[in-house]
Amino acid sequence: MIESQLCQLVGIKYPIFQGGMAWIADANLAAAVSEGGGLGIIAAMNANAQWLRQEIRKIRTLTQKPFGVNVMLMSPFVEEVAQVVIEEKVPVVTTGAGNPSKYMKAWNQAGIRVIPVVPSVNMARLAERSGAAAVIAEGGESGGHIGELTTMALVPQVRDSVSIPVIAAGGIADGRGVAAAMMLGACGVQLGTRFLSATECGIHPNYKNKVITAKDLDTIVTGRRLGHPVRQLKNKFSRRYAKEEYNMAISDEELEAMGSGALRRAVVEGDEENGCFLAGQIAAMVHKEQPAAQIIEEIFDEAQAVLKEAGKWVK
Repeated sequence: MIESQLCQLVGIKYPIFQGGMAWIADANLAAAVSEGGGLGIIAAMNANAQWLRQEIRKIRTLTQKPFGVNVMLMSPFVEEVAQVVIEEKVPVVTTGAGNPSKYMKAWNQAGIRVIPVVPSVNMARLAERSGAAAVIAEGGESGGHIGELTTMALVPQVRDSVSIPVIAAGGIADGRGVAAAMMLGACGVQLGTRFLSATECGIHPNYKNKVITAKDLDTIVTGRRLGHPVRQLKNKFSRRYAKEEYNMAISDEELEAMGSGALRRAVVEGDEENGCFLAGQIAAMVHKEQPAAQIIEEIFDEAQAVLKEAGKWVK
């Protein structure tokens, strides 16, 4: 068994978080990951307090193990969501798309372990000063909103810059990735795309199939013009959006409107032409659907074997 301070920090068996993917990471998927020994995370996304409260109460009917909530700081409902996680005594909160400092004091006073996702050293340092229990250093290989640095470059720099635990995310799909992340100084990993193939993941079958059949060059990054780059699978929508980014006759508002509802169309409707199918570069390493617990167990069995093998390099 791989020993990690992350397991003691949040009370899990394996040092693995499931990413807080909007429209995807619901109570069912989060519960399956928690039951499998990791930390399942519900995505609050742009949902209101009522929806999130229902999901939190639902996951508690499915598992007694620790879980978390991802708070998207750009959400129009972020104020009420920030209060709900306190009222519902959520054990772990991860954050994305912004600076969580405004809410950190209240969350910490409520006993919540706050673990922000960070794309840079400066954001990691800010999170530590604000009272974060750990940080998730996420590289640009990941799906969804991304930063500029790759995981291999970001993780060791963050590890050298903060004293709190560092969790690696982006471009990790198997035990080799977990072993590499730990060699870089991480004490655990967060996986998103890998769990899209979980049996308990409720995305449309078309979405799941696109991930399972993806090849190495099948992702594209759009949204740089608006300052919010997003990695997704190539399809008619993503190619059209990428083309229009360079069309100066289209305003930023019109470009923003093009993406409205696209993720829902992918997740719920499986619209292969007009949906936004978020996925990281490791999609090409996902080959089959299987239970979340099996995914976790296989990853850490392989990670242990890889780390043991690595020891043979030292004479």
